[in-house]
Amino acid sequence: MNTIQGLLLVDKPSGWTSFDVVNYVRRIVATLENKKPKNCKVGHTGTLDPLATGLLILLIGKEYTRRAGELTKLDKTYEVTMKLGVSSTTADDEGEKTAVSDIVPTVDAVVAALQKFSGDIMQVPPIFSAMKVNGQRAYKLAREGKAVEMEARPVTIHANVLLDYHYPLVRFTSSVSSGTYIRSLVVDLGEELTTGAYMSDLRRTHIDSYEISRASEVKNITVDNLSKILLTLPPNESIQIT
Repeated sequence: MNTIQGLLLVDKPSGWTSFDVVNYVRRIVATLENKKPKNCKVGHTGTLDPLATGLLILLIGKEYTRRAGELTKLDKTYEVTMKLGVSSTTADDEGEKTAVSDIVPTVDAVVAALQKFSGDIMQVPPIFSAMKVNGQRAYKLAREGKAVEMEARPVTIHANVLLDYHYPLVRFTSSVSSGTYIRSLVVDLGEELTTGAYMSDLRRTHIDSYEISRASEVKNITVDNLSKILLTLPPNESIQIT
C-alpha cells in the first residue's frame, strides 16, 4: 500500500473554501492509498476566504500534518484590491454595501495612508471572521444577529506598496505577519481616507519564501501526478523554508 507524505502548494480558486481544497486532495490521497477519505491525513496551514485566491500550503500524511504549527505562523504577502467610497458589512464583496463618500483621494493621500498602517499596529479583526468569541466563531454570532465585540490585537505589517490607483479601485501589495486581517486593514484605510472602503479582491502570493508560481491549480492535481508535485523533506527534521 502506498503511503503519501509531503507538502503541496496549491493555487486556490475563487469560490472554493480552504476545506474544499483539502477534501479534494484527500480524495486523491484516498484513491492512491486505497483507503476511505476520512482515514487520510491532509491539512492546511492557514485558510483563505472563499472569494480569495492564491497560495495554500497543504500537508499530507501523519508525519507532515503533525508539523502544521511550524508553518502557520509564517509571514504572508497579498495582492489587494480595495474599492473606495463604499463600505461592506463583511468588509469584502459578499456583504451588503453602503455608499459612504464621493471624495476622490489624491495618489499622495493613498500612499500616505498605506504608509501609516505599516509597522507594528493594533488591529481589530472583522466580526465576520473565524476568531472565537466566548468559545464561538465570530462569523456565526454575527450571522445570528448577535452583538460581537472584537478586541484589538497586535499585528505587524512589513510593507504596503501601491501598484495602481484608478478611483475607486486601489491595488497594492501587503506583506504581513500571521494573524493579520487584510479586510480590517482595508477598513482602516477607508476610514483614514474618509471615504470608506471594502476589499474587492485578494490574492495570496507568498507564504514566507514559498511563491504562488510554484503552486499547482486544483484542476491540475490528479491521481497520476500528485506524488510528483509534492515537496519532500527528510524525516524527523523540522520543516525548513528554503
